[in-house]
Amino acid sequence: MALIEAAYAATRSSLSSSSSSSICSPTSRFQTRSRTIHSITLLSKRGLNGSSELDIEDSDYLKNPQKRIRVAQSFLHRFRRKRALSVTDITATEWCEKQMEFSLLFGKRKISKAMKAGKARHVKLEEEVVKKVKVHIESVEDRWALKFINFITCANQLLFEGITRELPLVGFVEGIWLVGVIDELRMPENGSDRNPILVDTKTRVRDTLPAEPQIRNGRLQLMCYKYLWDTLVANSFASGQFFDFFSLNRNYMLAKDIRERTASSGFPAKTLDDVIQYYINTCSMLPISHDRLLLRYELQKDQSVLGEDEFAYDPDWLKRQIQSNLEFWLGEREASYSPQEERWKCRHCQFASICSGNPFPKIPQGSSSSSDYGSSSS
Repeated sequence: MALIEAAYAATRSSLSSSSSSSICSPTSRFQTRSRTIHSITLLSKRGLNGSSELDIEDSDYLKNPQKRIRVAQSFLHRFRRKRALSVTDITATEWCEKQMEFSLLFGKRKISKAMKAGKARHVKLEEEVVKKVKVHIESVEDRWALKFINFITCANQLLFEGITRELPLVGFVEGIWLVGVIDELRMPENGSDRNPILVDTKTRVRDTLPAEPQIRNGRLQLMCYKYLWDTLVANSFASGQFFDFFSLNRNYMLAKDIRERTASSGFPAKTLDDVIQYYINTCSMLPISHDRLLLRYELQKDQSVLGEDEFAYDPDWLKRQIQSNLEFWLGEREASYSPQEERWKCRHCQFASICSGNPFPKIPQGSSSSSDYGSSSS
């Protein structure tokens, strides 16, 4: 079956107006691979509302950040109600709940040179698999359709070529909608093992391996991806609940570009509901992922491998982490500070000067913006 590889770049224009986004029409560049794969893929891991920025609301009563902050509505409702919580939200909250709280209320974290370099590296890795073209989108339904189509085509690429990258996930776990983008999925070299391995590549400025809190954060990210993937392939996707929660029109006629590309790919879809049905069918044919996960650490300046962290999936630990996160996001408790032994994180936080938990008040905020320190992103 001929598949279509496409990617779109989310724009900041209103969803009520039409826009042009980037698509991919990839040809595989891996040696010994002859099959051409096409799919629709996101250019970057941006918000589902088409913006790469956090939804920040004005809060007049927060003029004094030293005071205890109480909100009438939960952060999940205020900032993620129509976007879903992301795996990046989970890892950033685990890194420091106060930092996440400040970023929601006062503005997103600044993008450091190290973060930009890491993002550029992931784009390069993605381009080894896909080639970007253009697609025309007109609505939020189109944006969701592209995400599901990308999953379908990436899943086919995994099965046909043994590897895929930047695979988006949308699922319902622990009572919430959660989204994320898997850095890489690869089939085991052992032909008898058909459970795909989740891999994530981290880049570092210095030629050292990360501290324990960073390793823990990276493991949390990969475990979240496995939990989402396994839930999707083991359980039926709650399409009715999905349409209702995000206020989507299941019978919405997709943009012409999308209809033409799905038709040429072998799974013609005219409406968002059609795409969801193909998505459900694809998930039902996929195996659960491997219980061993892999984190790779590269040096930014030359992409040399500093080390690899292969570890076992721990579902009990993961669920405790997610549930603790949700206590914060659902407003069941106030944000916690980092543990005392991890307050060194404050040296690298842009909100350090307004945080009462900062033990280094005389150090300029975010003084190490180009360092390796920070939570894992999806």
